[in-house]
Amino acid sequence: MVTVDQTKSKVRCTPVDSLRKLIQDIFEQNSLITATWSQLRRRDNVSYTKVQVKPVTLKNQLHYQFAFHYTNKVLHENLTPAEAAERMTLLCEETFRQGLLCTTDADYQILISKKYKVSILTKSASKTAVDLSHNRKKQYVLEDGVPVSFLVELGIMSEEGRVLARKYDKFRQINRFLEMVQDVIPHLPEGRPLTIVDFGCGKSYLTFALYHYLSVQQRRSLNIIGLDLKADVIEHCNDLANKLHYGDLKFLVGDIADYDELNEVDMVVTLHACDTATDAALEKAVRWGASVILSVPCCQHELFDQIESNVMNPLLSHGILKERFSALATDAIRAKLLDLMGYKTQLLEFIDMEHTPKNILIRAVRGQAGQTADMWNEYTAFRDFIHADPYLERACADLLPGGGKPKEAAPNHGADASQENSNGESIKGVTQDASHCDHC
Repeated sequence: MVTVDQTKSKVRCTPVDSLRKLIQDIFEQNSLITATWSQLRRRDNVSYTKVQVKPVTLKNQLHYQFAFHYTNKVLHENLTPAEAAERMTLLCEETFRQGLLCTTDADYQILISKKYKVSILTKSASKTAVDLSHNRKKQYVLEDGVPVSFLVELGIMSEEGRVLARKYDKFRQINRFLEMVQDVIPHLPEGRPLTIVDFGCGKSYLTFALYHYLSVQQRRSLNIIGLDLKADVIEHCNDLANKLHYGDLKFLVGDIADYDELNEVDMVVTLHACDTATDAALEKAVRWGASVILSVPCCQHELFDQIESNVMNPLLSHGILKERFSALATDAIRAKLLDLMGYKTQLLEFIDMEHTPKNILIRAVRGQAGQTADMWNEYTAFRDFIHADPYLERACADLLPGGGKPKEAAPNHGADASQENSNGESIKGVTQDASHCDHC
């Protein structure tokens, strides 16, 4: 057993055998919390410069994870206690001149001279034991192992509640979405049923998840409408809603531009509505006074043909970079315009859909101060710098500073559709199809 003097003590010129004994005792007692080895003895000896060690539990067995730090990477190796003790002994004898071993009993600062003289500084323990689970179960909103009817019907979960291996990515995506919904619940009205619209709902995995979470788990009264252009998909979703007895969930065939059955909506969800269909959904949400907007844009083509900047030509001259920049600029413009119209907006990382790598979610909650001169000037400076003429600004001109008359419509870059904004003026270049396009 390691004898610990809780006062600072230093033993000089300790034989290497004593250090071996200390390491062996620490591993036999399972008292190691973390260890760090640094200061290479010879730089031409190994490629890594530091090694960190910590205990982990793998398959209910204690192991020790060694993290080897290289210049541009970190490699890990998991060893049994006996293997770990041997490896650490080799590290101090052959590779490093300095180590810090933090245990439940004490901290040991190890210094090894060029002539292998060992100094050990012993201090009171500075760390406490932590959860060792290397692969501990993530706490999801919907748990693996607990049957959920809509997940079973959609083929994501077995009847016993086990998530199918091939559907685990979809399971994680659903839970990530519900985590984002959890965060905005305080911003939703209380004391009355909630009205929610999901534009471009597709197969409606997330629509069903939203209904289950708010209605079944949170016991909220709801009225959820899923909208999509594909009649066969909508029929299937309605059949499943009826089978699940989700009485306040219905699906309709239609597009964003034509949907005007509601005067007020509490939450608008739009996941991968293509190009400016996302903007059409955002305009609807703002004019409805939606308390919450959750939008994952897709295929932001509108700005691609608009953006011009000699200063940025090194970036814009490469098609793939211009495409990515156009997508980021589009979402930045959308977020700023929502801020100007009374929302607090965040851009969050979502989980990739099966059919597209687009994974930025715009989350906006209503109730902020809205437009200010500084915010408007910041927005217009950016817009004018890249020569953008965004659809959302034209559609919501009457809601923005100096609005009332939209700017001249941008050229139609490949979309034949057009629609009218709330002022009755034509806005060209609008992709009305809220479903997923072939590009996605």
